[in-house]
Amino acid sequence: MRIELFDFELPEDRIALRPVEPRDSARMLVVRPTGVPTYDDRHVTDLVSILRPGDALVLNDTKVIPARLEGLRRRTDDAVTRIEATLHMRTGGETWKAFARPGKRLKVGDRISFGHGANTCLLGTLDATVTEKGEGGEITLQFDLSGAALDEAIAAVGHIPLPPYIASKRPEDDRDLTDYQTVYARDEGAVAAPTAGLHFTDELFATLSRAGVSTHFVTLHVGAGTFLPVKVDDTVDHRMHSEIGHVSSETAQALNAVKASGGRIVSVGTTSLRLLESAADGEGRLSAWSGPTDIFISPGYHFRFIDILMTDFHLPRSTLFMLVSAFSGLETMQGAYRHAISSGYRFYSYGDSSLLFRADPAM
Repeated sequence: MRIELFDFELPEDRIALRPVEPRDSARMLVVRPTGVPTYDDRHVTDLVSILRPGDALVLNDTKVIPARLEGLRRRTDDAVTRIEATLHMRTGGETWKAFARPGKRLKVGDRISFGHGANTCLLGTLDATVTEKGEGGEITLQFDLSGAALDEAIAAVGHIPLPPYIASKRPEDDRDLTDYQTVYARDEGAVAAPTAGLHFTDELFATLSRAGVSTHFVTLHVGAGTFLPVKVDDTVDHRMHSEIGHVSSETAQALNAVKASGGRIVSVGTTSLRLLESAADGEGRLSAWSGPTDIFISPGYHFRFIDILMTDFHLPRSTLFMLVSAFSGLETMQGAYRHAISSGYRFYSYGDSSLLFRADPAM
């Protein structure tokens, strides 16, 4: 499909720079695509009246690390270049793939000392060597430290990798350390938050549990590739960056049991959806799964496992808007976004939420 089909105009003032408080007070647009699409203005706290006993929430428990590093590249000719690298996937005890700016000035063998920037860390620097160089500014960094020592050093010199549409409008601050993290985050490795989950509170989880809605966790370490623009003219030519995920056998069995008993699988976020769709077979059964996934979901995709999707409002021409268009129908989602814009919904990572029903089944 042509990329321009997924375009829309968004006023600048619709981009949220801070989340609402409390988290679960955000607005939520409920989209039902069957027959004539309906758009119902609700709030996240209304989940308890929309979902049914026996339904299951699936959330991504990945934890964001301070993956944006600032450093200096020095060469023997005394040339010094300031470098920013955003880690996006760990490939070994001491190696990470990263997106670098300015990537064109780097070459294999370059040494970079991270920890140099506007807020240089007093604990020192973290050194790495460029061992591979790919397309679009992607590089592989081999650090001088490994394992837990590397994790500690990244935490010491790194910055919260706020999305570019927020970072371009204001600097990060201490509020982002908690705002850009779900209350249930526990498995470190993401360089972008699974933002649909930012709307949940402990109180909301307790309310849903009392209503008979179960909660289950999977892990997909979200990479910086989620922010990359689609540079092709047709969806058939786009390739996703891989992200590492894990579904335990206990979670797979529990969710299969929910399906078998007539409950609905509610994916909290596109990351949970992409992981579960990667782990499900053609018969709609889930198995334990671990490894990288580069699944790209666009209109025409046959969903195997997910019934309802809770997600934020996404960028025009993005793979995420393509995914929700595949889930609820392109025309339905074009109408939903027109409604959201005209009704003052807040967009992107710190914005409001939507609850999307799948286009094909009766829900």
